[in-house]
Amino acid sequence: MKPDEQDGRRKDLVNSFWTRIRFCLSVCADFFGKAAIITELESRKLHHDFYDIFTRAVQPILWLVIFGGVLGRLRVIPTGNLPYIDFMTPGILAQSVLFISIFYGISVIWERDLGVLHKLLVSPTYRASLVLGKAVAASERALTQAGVVYLLALLLGVNLNWNPLAILTVVFIIILGSALFSTFSLIIACLVKTRERFMGMGQVLTNPLFFASNAIYPISMMPDWLQVISRFNPLTYEVDALRSLMIIGGPSSFGPAIDAAVLLMSIVILLTIASRIYPRIVT
Repeated sequence: MKPDEQDGRRKDLVNSFWTRIRFCLSVCADFFGKAAIITELESRKLHHDFYDIFTRAVQPILWLVIFGGVLGRLRVIPTGNLPYIDFMTPGILAQSVLFISIFYGISVIWERDLGVLHKLLVSPTYRASLVLGKAVAASERALTQAGVVYLLALLLGVNLNWNPLAILTVVFIIILGSALFSTFSLIIACLVKTRERFMGMGQVLTNPLFFASNAIYPISMMPDWLQVISRFNPLTYEVDALRSLMIIGGPSSFGPAIDAAVLLMSIVILLTIASRIYPRIVT
């Protein structure tokens, strides 16, 4: 092959490479741009329903003030040098995120009944963008709940970590946890397709996820079979990350990096499943 032909071939390969790179970047920008639009549309619902914030604040108040106060006095749960109310606070925050997110999928059933979902599905928006946008929007409610828990913990004298980097990481973990469980909720909604069945499934799933985690007691207290289950429970990793980041001297069984990696991997898996079955809810 002549030198000029070789140079021409190299230029073609380079141009082809950069063309593919630009195409991939364009697709990614389009994908996340449409997801951001869905997130913004979903977030508007919260701005018209501030009453929901106050009603959801009741649950963490009851858990921290009553349950935490009683068990803190009894000292029946070994938490080392960490006061029980400090140990429990991240778990209750994770529980609040779980309870908010796991029932988020009912909005999809409402949208189907109102005909909104049909319009979204015939649009050129990627199915994964629809799911991701809704999942991220669910984190806005979770973050408002985090503000309530932080304020309550401050009033109760919990030894919170106010390091800005730690707080930003807590926000990131809350977004991951909320996105994970809201995506799981969308999958349930696509499978059961009715509000009554969805509410029943939500009630069935929330308590096992909560009590099979390290939210209110250490994993070491659990029976061996429950310890195995807890390690497959995403809520365990969310609580573990929050406990090490929110509380000064908070212990971590796995490390925040591993916790975040497990949550991210779980989100990718659930997002893939949800995007494939999302259109089935209208059939």
